[in-house]
Amino acid sequence: MKHSNISVFVPHVGCPHKCSFCDQRTISGAQSLPHGSDVREVCEQALREVSSPENTEIAFFGGSFTAIPRDYMLELLEAAHEYVSEGRFRGIRCSTRPDCINAEVLELLKGFGVTSIELGAQSMNDEVLDANERGHTASDVVNASRLIKERGFELGLQMMTGLYKSSLADDMDTARRIADLAPDTVRIYPVVVLRGTRLGQLYLSGEYAPAPFDEMVEVCADIMKLFTDRDIRIIKCGLHASEFVEQDMVAGYYHPAFRELCEAAIYRSSILHAIEKELPDCRGSVTAEVSSRCISKAVGQKRANIEFFRERGLDLTIVGSETVPIYECKLRR
Repeated sequence: MKHSNISVFVPHVGCPHKCSFCDQRTISGAQSLPHGSDVREVCEQALREVSSPENTEIAFFGGSFTAIPRDYMLELLEAAHEYVSEGRFRGIRCSTRPDCINAEVLELLKGFGVTSIELGAQSMNDEVLDANERGHTASDVVNASRLIKERGFELGLQMMTGLYKSSLADDMDTARRIADLAPDTVRIYPVVVLRGTRLGQLYLSGEYAPAPFDEMVEVCADIMKLFTDRDIRIIKCGLHASEFVEQDMVAGYYHPAFRELCEAAIYRSSILHAIEKELPDCRGSVTAEVSSRCISKAVGQKRANIEFFRERGLDLTIVGSETVPIYECKLRR
């Protein structure tokens, strides 16, 4: 059964640093701080609309939840716990910074029914973290992840690609090091350069030059494949669609269907590799069987993959199969 979140955004409050890329109002669309009454209102609405509340978490996103003033954090947790303790929702999810996790705060979160904690790792390269003013190290990510897993929480890790001072090879290395921590879930956020941020200033001055969009799609496709092969669930790839982002971005990798672009790239690579291995001299028609759930992903947006192979002399047909694993393919003439 599909998991869902009731999202409550707690924008920026509690963050001890202003990261180079950050503008929480633009990213989340949130303009004011929620309070306990707002949490209850959102939960009551969700109870009327969500089809499977038993598989739904109340999610505090947008800031560094464990770094906000303690009284305020308790107010939000108490409101959410009312619904979790009565079994009306599965649990509570929150996002925070790796350097804002310790044994004491984890015991507190456990007592209020928190089930999942996501850490904004962003990079596992200390030079990149420092250049983007993150204020924590890769070791903080490792230590916080260990504490979270030892105490039985679901661990989520968030990473960014294309940051200032990060190469595409650095991004891939970050993905490998995150996978080695064996999180339950990951989110991949290709950087979006927003007006008014330090990263925006670096871009406009010419000091920061993002890699080409197509290259970032290919790298994120490789990262998605890596996580999938490690049985790590990818919650998101790409920033969610937002009118604020579209208005305020000056560069970067925003696309309303970024994940689908990456998945099409995965399938293109998978089919190409299979053809080169199994049918190296193939011309004419070939059929690729893919997971029945992924036919449109394999075809690509605007049939991009079909056109890719047609330009190479192949008339490709993509069909569904119940036995082919996701991101893999099986060829037949």
